[in-house]
Amino acid sequence: MGLLQLGPIGLLPPSAASQGIFQPEKGSGYQLVEGEHVPEDEAIKTAAQKLLTLRNPTLFPGPMIVWGWTDETIHKAELIMDLVREVPGMNVIPMPDYRPIYPKIDAEAVINPCHPNLTIQHNKIHTCVFIGVHCHFANITLKMIRANTNCYTMAFCQYDGHEDALLSIRDIDGAKIIKITQAIKDAKKDGVEPWALTPKGKAELEEIAAGKAERAKTTKDNVSLFMGDLAQGLDENSE
Repeated sequence: MGLLQLGPIGLLPPSAASQGIFQPEKGSGYQLVEGEHVPEDEAIKTAAQKLLTLRNPTLFPGPMIVWGWTDETIHKAELIMDLVREVPGMNVIPMPDYRPIYPKIDAEAVINPCHPNLTIQHNKIHTCVFIGVHCHFANITLKMIRANTNCYTMAFCQYDGHEDALLSIRDIDGAKIIKITQAIKDAKKDGVEPWALTPKGKAELEEIAAGKAERAKTTKDNVSLFMGDLAQGLDENSE
C-alpha cells in the first residue's frame, strides 16, 4: 500500500495534503496512485484492475457531466458509458445537484451535505469513480468516504486531480477515457475475472435484481407509509 491508506480511517482522517501528498505536475506523464506518483499507463492499468475485481464498482457522475451543457461534455458522457459497459455489473449513481440555492436557502433541505459514505455502505460499494464532480465537493466527499468506508476511490478530474482519492487521473479527456476502457478490455483478455462473474458476485447481483423487481411492484395503493402507529406527542397547550 502507498502513502494514502484505504479506510475506514476514523472520524477525522488527516487530509492527503497534510501528509505531504500532492498531484504530479501537468504534462509530467505521471498520475497519483495511493499517494505516490506513478507513470500514467501504470495508473490506468491499476484503475482497470480495481474496477474489474472489486465488489460493486460504481460510477458517480457529477453535474458537470450529467447536465451535458457542451458538446465536449456530451462526448465524455458517451465515452464513460462505453467504459461502464465494459465492466460487468457496474452501477451508475448520479451525484445530486448540490449547488447552494441563492438568494433564498431552505436550510432544512440544504444545510447538510450529501452523505456519500452512507450511499457506499448501503450499496456495499468497494470501488467507485468520480467524474464531472466539482472539485470543492469532491474534496469533502473523498475525505468522508475514506473516513468511514473501505471503498477504493478513483477521481477522473479534468483539472488538477484529487490527492484524497486512492487513484487520481488529472486532465481527464476523451483520449484518456478511451485508454482506460481499452485497459479494461485488455485485462479481461489477459484472464482477469470480473467480480460480477464470480459465484459471490453473481449471487449478490441476482439478489439486488430481485429486490429491485420487488420494489417495482409497489404502487400508491399497496405501499405502507408507516410500520406502526405514531406515538402521541406532547401537547404544548394542554394543562
